[in-house]
This record gives sequence, structure tokens and C-alpha cells, in this order.
Amino acid sequence: MTKILCLALNPAIDISSDADVVRHTHKTRTHNQQQFPGGGGINVARVIATLGGTCELMFLSGGATGELLEAMLKPLPIVERTFRIHDPVRVAFAVHETSTNLEYRFVPEGPLVTEAELAPVFEAVASSDADYVVASGSLPRGAPDDTYVRLADIVAARGGRFVLDTSGAPLSQALSKSRMFLVKPSLGEFESFIGRKLKHEEVGAAAQAHVRTGAAQYIAVTLGADGAILVSADQVIRLPAIDVPVNSATGAGDSFVAGIVWALVQGHGIEEAFRFGQAAGAATVMTSGTELCRRQDVLDLFERERQRGVQSSD
Repeated sequence: MTKILCLALNPAIDISSDADVVRHTHKTRTHNQQQFPGGGGINVARVIATLGGTCELMFLSGGATGELLEAMLKPLPIVERTFRIHDPVRVAFAVHETSTNLEYRFVPEGPLVTEAELAPVFEAVASSDADYVVASGSLPRGAPDDTYVRLADIVAARGGRFVLDTSGAPLSQALSKSRMFLVKPSLGEFESFIGRKLKHEEVGAAAQAHVRTGAAQYIAVTLGADGAILVSADQVIRLPAIDVPVNSATGAGDSFVAGIVWALVQGHGIEEAFRFGQAAGAATVMTSGTELCRRQDVLDLFERERQRGVQSSD
């Protein structure tokens, strides 16, 4: 059986609410509160479980909020492995302003961790036999920028496939020094790494040039309302965005990654997996707050877009 390991080094408790109007100084009365276990790696694991897959989840946890996070995860069909830290897990908050349909997202930087607290994670990944190791999300304070580089090297050395979704300096370090299977930056994140703005028609060539350096076998760049691009050394695949009602963008990128990995594990080729990932991301946009995607929505969108692609090629 193909095994998936998800890493969440900076998990969160995600709280979302609706408000009629968000105003400064005055109290903003909210309603329809929801709370879910969150942070990149946890979101990926949640989506894989929703789709019917199995995975192991390794995450850092500390403080009273860490205890709450662990309690929220227990009912889910996910194999969990917790690594203790001193500082508490962060709490993120999103407010959907119903009068404008705008979403305000407040994301703390997270706890301060030490090298000693991170060391068991490296040891656990080194001893894991997972075929896919998915690292998603920011790094907590104190974690070196090359943390994902070190993890990617560990996974590559034993023949596994490392998948990364992060931003900023950790992304730049990974794209400069790692050997990864797949990396998923947004357009803005990729532009920050390249150091310049890119026209959409330039993205494929820029990503392909970097794939050919050997840093990653595939780079998937998400373009928001303009879809996404998947690049390998000899191929560029562009998909338009799937037209769905937009309720919340929270977790869409994590769902995109989870959909790709789940589809690959099911035996799909990389192009079909890319399409499935896009369906998972679009299905997450359809839900409110931090709910993430629903399985049937993902399957319906995937089939709808697949049929559309078949018809357009006739």
C-alpha cells in the first residue's frame, strides 16, 4: 500500500465567523462561528481523509491550545503522531463580511521552537517508510529557513517523494537547494522567488527553467482566478479556473495539494492528478470558513471538467 505522511510544523486552530460589517474601533458582532484543526499539513491530512484516503500526520503541539487541537483531531480517521513543544499552538481567525462578501484573515506567526524540539521530527521522517511526504504551511519561529531542505533531502535519500507547499524564505531555500518531487507556489510566491513580476504567458517557461535545475520534478503554480500551471522538464500544462461560487479561499491551496497526492496514490497519472487537485481546491472555495472540501463536490467537479475537456478535444 502506498503510504502518505503529512507534516504540520506550525499547526493552528482555525476559527471563522460571519459579520454584517467589519469596522475599526467598534465591536464587530459575529455569528455562525466554526472551528477546525488547521495549518497546512493538517488541512492536507483532513482532505485526504475526506476523499477516503489514509495518511499519517506528524505535528507539533504545545500549551492549552495544543491540547484542544489534539482533541479536535481525535475523531478524524487520521493516524496521528504528536511532538511536544513548550509554546502554545497558534489560533487563527477569519471573518467573512456578508455585506461585501470580503474575507478578512488573521494569521499569527506561531510558537517559538528550539532545535531540540525539532530534532525528533527529523528522526521520525528518517525512519518513516512513507512513499509521499507532504510538508505544507509556514515554519514556526525558531525553525531554520532550511528546515524543509533538510527534510526533503532525508526523503529523497531513501527514495521517497517530497511534496512542499510553503512561502517566503523556506520556499526560496527549498527551490534553491532541494531535490523535491512537487512544489506548489502561488504566482506571488513564485514571483518573489524569481525576483520579478511575470506575465501569465511567462510563468510556464520560468517554472520549467527551474525544474531543469533539478530542484523539483514538477512545479505547480496556482494563478487564482486564472487557473493553474503544472510544469515538468518537457511539458507545460495549463488549466483554466473552475467556475464555482466563492465563499472562502481558506485551505484551497492545501486542498489542491491533497487532491494531487491522493489521485497519484489512486493510480492516476500526473496530468489527471493535477486536474483532481484543481477540483479539490475549487470545492474548498465553495465552502464557508475553514470547512475545506466535501468529497462529492470534488468528484462532481472533476468529472464535469473532465467531460468538458473531452468535448473540447473532439
